[in-house]
Formats: sequence, structure tokens, C-alpha cells
Amino acid sequence: MNLKNYYWYFQSAVPSRICEEIKKYANSLKDEKGVTGGLRNVKKLNQQQLKDLKKKRDSNVVWFSDRWVYKEIQPYIHEANKNAGWNFEWDHSEPCQFTKYKKGQYYGWHCDSWDGAYNQPNSPIHGKTRKLTSVLVLSDPKDYKGGEFEVDFRNQDPDKKANTKIVKEIRPKGSLVVFPSDLWHRVRPVKKGIRYSLVIWNLGWPFK
Repeated sequence: MNLKNYYWYFQSAVPSRICEEIKKYANSLKDEKGVTGGLRNVKKLNQQQLKDLKKKRDSNVVWFSDRWVYKEIQPYIHEANKNAGWNFEWDHSEPCQFTKYKKGQYYGWHCDSWDGAYNQPNSPIHGKTRKLTSVLVLSDPKDYKGGEFEVDFRNQDPDKKANTKIVKEIRPKGSLVVFPSDLWHRVRPVKKGIRYSLVIWNLGWPFK
């Protein structure tokens, strides 16, 4: 998909107080091993699955769907969708994924969308697909090193295997980036401290 804007950011947009409330609430809940899409519904990973997962991702996550969090984040998603010129139709947000990246943890190159819609009858997400991803940085940059959020515009030039850029604009605490869910991106390994972030995927009917 060729776009004028491949991401849209808001620097230091969400107040520190709100970031701390999200962190405090999420840290009070039980975390679990972050997995990739194909392993989301596997209750217990075997040794081979754990080994394969480690090649792709190493992080801990907490899931929640509290309305007060969506009320803080969704206005930015709507604004980015308009200002970036995407104007994607979407009407549902998946559960929030609060992610902890400790020293040495990371998330390799991936995109959040796939080639089909959700097949979950009797669910509000049935028949819908991920269209927009939002990532909120909850940590102060002085509290960790590494953990850079990087995007890859590989679709811009088919002759290039990679065309990457670190999104330095969202380094400050409370910064938010929104992008089409088919954009390749990663979180580089954290070298020191802990990086906290909040990811929300936003769904709509498949593109026509």
C-alpha cells in the first residue's frame, strides 16, 4: 500500500499522570509471556514453540479492556487517521496490550495485520481486520536504554530488502505513534532498565 504518511505521532501527548496510572494498574495484574499471533490461543507452549518464539519475541504482557484507558487513547487514533490522510473506517479496539521490555528483551520485525479477517462467530470482532495500530510509550527515556521503536518502509522500494527508520519522535514519555497495521516494525533490545508501552489494535471491516 503506497501512502503519503506511513505513521503519525504525538509527542508527549498523554500526561505523565495518566501514564503512571496505566503503569500502576497494569503492574497490579498478572503478566504472561508475550507471544506471536499463531500462539495466542495455545495454553502451554512446548520447548520447540518457546525456542521458536524467542527468535521473534521476548517480552512480558498484560491484557485489559478498561474503558477509561480507551477514552484516553482513541481520540489520538481518530486524529491521526484523519491528519495522515488514511481515513480508514474502523469501529472496534482490541484489548490493550501492556508490554514490559526488560534488559535483553525485544520484539523482532513483524506487522500486526494478516491476510484474512477474524473468524470468531458471536464476537464483535468476527469478520473484521486490524487496520490501525497505536503504541503509547509509558516510560521516561532516562529510565532505560535501547528499546528503540523502528519501522521498515520495505514496500516503498521493492529492490531494497530493508528501508528502516528509528522513530525518535516518540522517545519522550507519553508519546504516541499510530500507523497502518501492515507496516513492518520492531522494538530493539533493551540494554538497561525497563521499557513500558501500551499497544492497541483497531479493527474495521476489510478494505474494499
